[in-house]
Amino acid sequence: QVQLVESGGGLVQPGGSLRLSCAASGSIGSILRMGWYRQAPGKQRELVATITNSGTTVYADSVKGRFTISRDNAKNTVYLQTDSLNADDTAVYYCNIKIFRGASFREYWGQGTQVTVSS
Repeated sequence: QVQLVESGGGLVQPGGSLRLSCAASGSIGSILRMGWYRQAPGKQRELVATITNSGTTVYADSVKGRFTISRDNAKNTVYLQTDSLNADDTAVYYCNIKIFRGASFREYWGQGTQVTVSS
């Protein structure tokens, strides 16, 4: 059993910032990659950013220069610092981890945290 607990979402004005957190616990095994995805109303879920256990990061073009992903391996926690938010960033943000356990790769999702950018 793997649990992902997200926090940090909320309502913020355009130009504002939020810091999202996601802590993984349970039968994690070896975490290979942690990341964030988002889904806006009427749209498909999309990649926001990912970070591997060696620190390699990938960002969606739409968030480059505004969002920063980081992780604390000792705490099995991934963070997403979101700056210069705009209305297009409004979505449910989902934490995602890819692990290796029991000779197989597995993927898990958090329950999602709402980010709303509005004046």
